[in-house]
Amino acid sequence: MGLTRQYLRYEPAALFGLVASARAGVAFVALRGERGRYVAVPACEHVFVWDTRKGEKVLILKGLKQQVSCLCPSPDGLHLAVGYEDGAIRVFNLLSGESTVTFNGHRAAVTALQYDHLGGRLVSGSKDTEVIVWDVINESGLYRLRGHKDVITQVLFLEEKNLLVTCAKDTLVKWWDLDTQHCFKTLVGHRAEVWGMALLSKEKRLITGSGDSELRVWDLTYIQEVKDRDEPESKKSKGSSSPGAEENPEEDETLELDEHPEERIVKCSKVGSIMREGRDRVVTLGTDRMGKFLACHGTDAVLEVFSVLSEEEIQKKLEKKMKKARKKAKQNSEEEPERSVELSLQEEIQRVTNVKASSKIKSFDLILSPKGELKMVLLLQNNVIELYQLDLSAQVPQAVRVSRITIGGHRSDVRTLAFSSDNIAILSAAAESVKIWNRSTLQCIRTMECEYALCSLFVPGDRQVIIGTKTGKLQLYDLASGSLIETLDAHDGAVWSIALSPDQHGFVTGGADKCVKFWEFELVKDESSVQKRLSMKHVRILQLDEDVLCVRYSPNQKLLAVSLLDCTVKVFYVDTLKFFLSLYGHKLPVLCMDICYDGTLIATGSADRNVKIWGLDFGDCHRSLFAHDDSVMYLQFVPKSHLFFTAGKDGKIKQWDADKFEHIQTLEGHHQEVWCLALSPNGDYVVSASHDKSLRLWERTREPLILEEEREMQREAEYEESVAKEEQPVVPGETQGETGLAGKKTIETIKAAERIMEAIELYREEMAKLKEHNAICKAAGKEVPFPVNPILHAYGNITPSAYVLEVFKKVKSSELEESLLVLPFSYVPDLLRLFNEYIQLGSDVELLCRALLFLLKIHFGQITSNQMLVTVIENLKKTTISRVSEARDVLGFNMAGLQFLKREIEAKDEVTFFADATERFEEKKRKRKKKEKMVLAVL
Repeated sequence: MGLTRQYLRYEPAALFGLVASARAGVAFVALRGERGRYVAVPACEHVFVWDTRKGEKVLILKGLKQQVSCLCPSPDGLHLAVGYEDGAIRVFNLLSGESTVTFNGHRAAVTALQYDHLGGRLVSGSKDTEVIVWDVINESGLYRLRGHKDVITQVLFLEEKNLLVTCAKDTLVKWWDLDTQHCFKTLVGHRAEVWGMALLSKEKRLITGSGDSELRVWDLTYIQEVKDRDEPESKKSKGSSSPGAEENPEEDETLELDEHPEERIVKCSKVGSIMREGRDRVVTLGTDRMGKFLACHGTDAVLEVFSVLSEEEIQKKLEKKMKKARKKAKQNSEEEPERSVELSLQEEIQRVTNVKASSKIKSFDLILSPKGELKMVLLLQNNVIELYQLDLSAQVPQAVRVSRITIGGHRSDVRTLAFSSDNIAILSAAAESVKIWNRSTLQCIRTMECEYALCSLFVPGDRQVIIGTKTGKLQLYDLASGSLIETLDAHDGAVWSIALSPDQHGFVTGGADKCVKFWEFELVKDESSVQKRLSMKHVRILQLDEDVLCVRYSPNQKLLAVSLLDCTVKVFYVDTLKFFLSLYGHKLPVLCMDICYDGTLIATGSADRNVKIWGLDFGDCHRSLFAHDDSVMYLQFVPKSHLFFTAGKDGKIKQWDADKFEHIQTLEGHHQEVWCLALSPNGDYVVSASHDKSLRLWERTREPLILEEEREMQREAEYEESVAKEEQPVVPGETQGETGLAGKKTIETIKAAERIMEAIELYREEMAKLKEHNAICKAAGKEVPFPVNPILHAYGNITPSAYVLEVFKKVKSSELEESLLVLPFSYVPDLLRLFNEYIQLGSDVELLCRALLFLLKIHFGQITSNQMLVTVIENLKKTTISRVSEARDVLGFNMAGLQFLKREIEAKDEVTFFADATERFEEKKRKRKKKEKMVLAVL
């Protein structure tokens, strides 16, 4: 029919029913000048920021299609780095909620993210076993580090020495020198996967968590420190040794280091272990920002919290121990035990308390508040966020639950959905509760406890709802009071399906006890009040040979279709319950079905992944459609049409035309199995529920959908996906070693390269035209008007070379290297000549030098062997050196100016600052004198 048969597009309208996804971590974020109040959590492809005090959602950081797999807030608290399942990393500004930077480098999900202490660099680890260091300020990748053989689980910066520590599921902990970009040490002291790491005591101690109940503790000694410490001793030994002696401790140290080349930078020695109470693997191991508290949890619901003593506290404890030891030695008249007193590891890292959550913990974050309280936020498996507070001043610190965010969703998967007759209310029911949502505001307006729900419906009038449960009960709820009115034992097995009769006087249920039961609504006298209340009366029963999976009435209420466990659908007359048709053809049981508004067609969806469309007059199969890549879980016709929706275990929702047997549209959004869906009575809304705990609302727009265009868009998307999966371009002269380029080839980098190529071609054409025009003018002996290129005119009549620079500047910083890598060499000579021109003018020197050096690196052989480019390179050499030194001078001058201003400001505040410090010093002195007097009095 062409355009005469118009379909309307359904678009995603909202995501609700989700508090937090359990796939990534939870993190405290600074918002509105407050720390410890707001937490960022993953929510499928988005990130939600919750106010833990009010239990409200304050910010949504919107993602694209892929699920969030990792979170990391920046040290300044203004940004949040988010890693996704496809390997992309996006940096969001928490003030505006906008994504400012996107990094594409990993080929699989991002599993670990960490900022350095200034927030200028970001390191990411992934399922593709590679680690990439990114420059956040320049918005580009620095380098890729290869070495691990399994999924990266944690990455940490060691700021002082510019080192990086990474651990993975290959049981290894690797140390990387970021100055030389190589792995200089591999720690092999683990027998199972290393799931987490933490740095303590000002980066002098490393704790690793593995697949057992041990937390292994390692002491880090930086070799430079060892040398500095040993130098005075070596000089002393030199002076005391005889002239003929050849021993030299310094030389011995050097020899020892040469024997173990990996210990030239850092020495890592195991101190001992801290035993956890949990017997399973470590899931998350982390510290607060100050490194004073350490916490970890396994696959259970217990968070174990430890306190880490600072150097001052350790010194105090040692002094106390020494006093005791001296006292004991005095009593026993022994020599003073100067060296025997040492603190055990358990005394340095002390267990504070265990926090028992209400469900399995998936992730946590700690923050030490200025008041001295430790706040712990826990992300639980069952769609809940809990905030605990630990009062450290108490004799026995106990964690107290301060808040719990639950109302925004169910604890388990939603198994049934229903729309009210006025299209306003949505019912969702799971294993523990029934919730009623307002469709326009997406707020939960009622929550009622129930048994494991499998099917549901709104009673005509929308004042009550009926739930069919796994235990075979029918539960009737009143929405006004939110209370359970009545419970009936309907079936001996699960109530799999419920269908309202078209005359709205009753309904029918089908269960696992091989029965179809007919029910009618009736008003009965309520014992507690004068008014009558609604009840359900069982009127008829249809006994069958197999379990009933689904039941549906025909719109004229003459026929009843029943889906059975033997893979058939049997159709009966409603009045006599006599058999009419048997629809057989599915290889596996029919899980869902629906009859269209005029009663001519029935569509059945099965576990064999097919949807079959049948005629209800003769029971003939019109067409069998391969619908989903997994079981078809739900099927429903759009009211007053022959279009229907199917939901599958493959996470997709599809719309079909039952007359033309065509696939119209795929609604992609859910990340896991879709269990059920519901269409509003007017057909404008679709709501769906999935195993990813989310409910999604889809809205019918006024935009017409043309099938040919839809297929074309699908083909384009497939092509773009295939481009991303292609082999990465090889850099000449670079081997597949420990390091590599940070970026990867994507459709964006290819498009950027194409734009550069088009700009250079336009430049060539315009220069050729200009040459031709000059020749014509010369021949004519007068000025002839030059035709203006419309593209250049649109940019404000700029020159062709300026246009190339404009295009070049528009390439994203993070995609620049990859775009130049796919650029054919034939365009490079023109680009080099243009670079020379731009640098002479002094515009964008930094960007141009970066691109120039990269082009020289990858095309070195071809450029040096090309005689035409010798003069260009010579000119570039002169101009770049002069321009870069100029830029450096400007930066140096500005830096000096800023430092001068800083000193001026400090000089102004100096007087008050020192006055304050003197007062503090005097106070300390007074306290110390008072203490000494008390000690003397006791003695």
